[in-house]
Amino acid sequence: MARGKKDTMQQLTEKGRGIRDMFDRIAPRYDLLNRVLSLGIDRRWRRFAVRQLQIPKDGMVLDIATGTGDVALEVARQTDASVKIVGSDFTQGMLVLGQQKIAGSPYAGRILLANAPCEALPHPEQIFDGVTIAFGIRNVVDRQQGLREMARVLKPGGRAVILEFAAPLNGFFRKIYYFYFLRVLPWLGGLISQRSAYQYLPDSVLEFPDRETFSQMMEEAGFADVKVHNLTGGIAAVHVGTRP
Repeated sequence: MARGKKDTMQQLTEKGRGIRDMFDRIAPRYDLLNRVLSLGIDRRWRRFAVRQLQIPKDGMVLDIATGTGDVALEVARQTDASVKIVGSDFTQGMLVLGQQKIAGSPYAGRILLANAPCEALPHPEQIFDGVTIAFGIRNVVDRQQGLREMARVLKPGGRAVILEFAAPLNGFFRKIYYFYFLRVLPWLGGLISQRSAYQYLPDSVLEFPDRETFSQMMEEAGFADVKVHNLTGGIAAVHVGTRP
């Protein structure tokens, strides 16, 4: 193994362990917290993101950072019954709950779960017709490597759809939102689950690159025709890129 690749994987192990363990701890209440803290808006965001895919019959989709499988299930709902979905996550606790949710759905035969980090996907090149990741790219230690991996496993013409929190576009709304995000959300999260996890959430969002910078990162990773769709006043953004 080349030194650069070895160093990347060592960094993932060191920096990613704390994030992985945190999500393992909050996994049992993760879905409830998503619904409560977003007032159910996250479902609408996921539906919009999945609609940006263009998956043919007999196609394959990879959902990275699948968590408990919400996006994977939405992909199954929106696509032809011949489409197969692989959901991958580096957190085993999330995958266990996701498997239970998927097993009780009408799509159990179409979704396979795998334990893998975004930076080192265990898939051949050019195998997927679409790749999704929702609220997970900010947790990837080496984001540029993760984006390169997404481009690598996509077929030419395939789309990567990345849903992530963003800074609201309106200045007044941004102040209100940040008060909720930085003060109220960690407090609510502490009542239902683990406060430190929901302090990490706003910290990781504030650290995430702005729309223009992240679009440039996607282009540098090999994506073309990169577009950004702002949702709910810019609270969330959907970045879409195509593999040439």
